[in-house]
Amino acid sequence: MTRQTIRQKASDSNYYHPDFHIALNYGIEYLRNNFGERSVQEYFVQFASAYFAPLNNAIKDKGLPAIKEHYEKIYQIENAIFSLTISPNELLIHLSASPAVMHIKEKGHTVSPLFQETVTTVNKEICRNTPYQCELLEYNNENGAYQLRFFKREI
Repeated sequence: MTRQTIRQKASDSNYYHPDFHIALNYGIEYLRNNFGERSVQEYFVQFASAYFAPLNNAIKDKGLPAIKEHYEKIYQIENAIFSLTISPNELLIHLSASPAVMHIKEKGHTVSPLFQETVTTVNKEICRNTPYQCELLEYNNENGAYQLRFFKREI
């Protein structure tokens, strides 16, 4: 019998992780129920500062285009409907519906009232110690749609 070896790297496949969001949602609720709302924010600060350190460094080097490229890649993987508008000092992101929130609901789970911290706290932390900051302009709890603004800090 002939043995066949298949070699595949993670980068050979698109990584799409919808069920991760269900687990994350339950993790948010666990922290909220056992340690309070502030613990959720503290978790996302710790997570974002470690996981998104390369993006934070890219922002320092490339500015807003680094954030734009990051979100374009993520939204394309998740088949999201979105628009991005960039100028030298501002990036506006409009997400029509969050694939994560919609997946959680489609699977019959209740979305945590703090799920938006995945947008607010994470993006504020991504911008920490860069020339940019982030603000959430609008968030829809029903479908996770949002408008997000990254802009140059006032000095």
